[in-house]
Amino acid sequence: MNKAGVALRGLLVAVVFASATIGAHAQSEAQQFPVATKTLKNGMKVLVQTDHSIPNVALYIFYKIGSRNERPGTTGLSHFFEHMMFNGAKKYGPGALDKAMEANGAANNAYTTQNVTVYQDWFPRSALNLIFDIEADRIQNLSFDPKKIASEREVVASERRTSVDANNEGILDEQLWATAYIAHPYQWPVVGWMSDIEHWTMDDLKHHFEMGYAPNNATMVVVGDVTPEEIFQLCEKYIEPIPQHSAPPTVTTVEPEQLGERRLVVHKQAELPLLMIGYHVPKTNNPDFYALNILRTVLVQGESSRMYQRLVDKDQIALEVSTTQQSGFDPLLTIIIAQPKQGVDPQKCEAAIFDELEKIKKAPITDQELEKAKNIRLVEFYQQMRTINGRANTIGTYEVFFGDYSKVFDAAKNYAAVTQEDVQRVAQKYFGANNRTVATLLPENEHEGGAKQ
Repeated sequence: MNKAGVALRGLLVAVVFASATIGAHAQSEAQQFPVATKTLKNGMKVLVQTDHSIPNVALYIFYKIGSRNERPGTTGLSHFFEHMMFNGAKKYGPGALDKAMEANGAANNAYTTQNVTVYQDWFPRSALNLIFDIEADRIQNLSFDPKKIASEREVVASERRTSVDANNEGILDEQLWATAYIAHPYQWPVVGWMSDIEHWTMDDLKHHFEMGYAPNNATMVVVGDVTPEEIFQLCEKYIEPIPQHSAPPTVTTVEPEQLGERRLVVHKQAELPLLMIGYHVPKTNNPDFYALNILRTVLVQGESSRMYQRLVDKDQIALEVSTTQQSGFDPLLTIIIAQPKQGVDPQKCEAAIFDELEKIKKAPITDQELEKAKNIRLVEFYQQMRTINGRANTIGTYEVFFGDYSKVFDAAKNYAAVTQEDVQRVAQKYFGANNRTVATLLPENEHEGGAKQ
């Protein structure tokens, strides 16, 4: 066991949108947030952060299994098991898991991404033994009842029809990733292709579960009204007896450098067109992470951002503009999304977006923009870290994606270190024409060029 008493500098700092530097704020009002760690004999790493402010606990388990660990024919399996993990095991049968948790004032959820599947439990400390019993049961003894599998397969297929096939943003996003990647498994959707969902075999399911839900492929984070000693004792009782399995094979495929702009058009029944532009950017633990976040904030976040001011306020060609970027073990996409107004050709939104990017490449952002972007990012970070739920997710994210949870304590310092030159450099490096994929959804009764204004 290694108890690392690590200080989170400036967690509750009063972030002021004024001339004082972020660096000064980030060093003020320091508070201690020690994290205790232990690696169980079966390989699961456990991180515990004590917070006695309320008698509640947040428990997250990060399994390093997502759509990137699938292959043609098995796409969607990681997401499928997110559903199956709530459908019964040896001790807590169908429906019993939720009933037991609700009876004890607890709640749960889960999410699946291209990289991980994460299970979330929120509960009063009085339910500690119950939660560990439930988690151990479903990790080790998940039911593979054919009737439950058939039922959940249809639930997942229905979710795909709703969230992708019948959803304009969902289908355009799916087509964007499928076009932007030609080699790497990020090219297929987390929910899976429908033909794969319909044809998974029992062997496919059992193999995917065994490699994905190995304790040596998981990280547990517990934050709240607990002590490290009691959590480690519970882990030794409930989790440590679960045997190791072979973890998922290493993903060795590297997406080749994109050598030219790619374009796709989706024709679909819709009230308005939709535009998405994806740029390849590095994996999460790359040193450019913080500068890229500042760039995205300057460009798109909030009504005073450059692209909002340009597309929505000044030119009045879009209803909204936003950006998305996930955490990833491999290089992924930053996506800029614009919703053109009725009767506006999406290419006008494109041109405005490209123009704003070129401005940053040619001239550094202002001092005011830089400080404001840092403030926005730090406020978001501190808000996450103020709750046991947000802290569990953030600590786990840094441990899994950055390789060391303690790097979370350098976040304020790393944002403070970003310069105008850094922002300009990453704009020039990653946001060029050859590195982008442009996806446009046009109402099916419009010509390919879009409606003319």
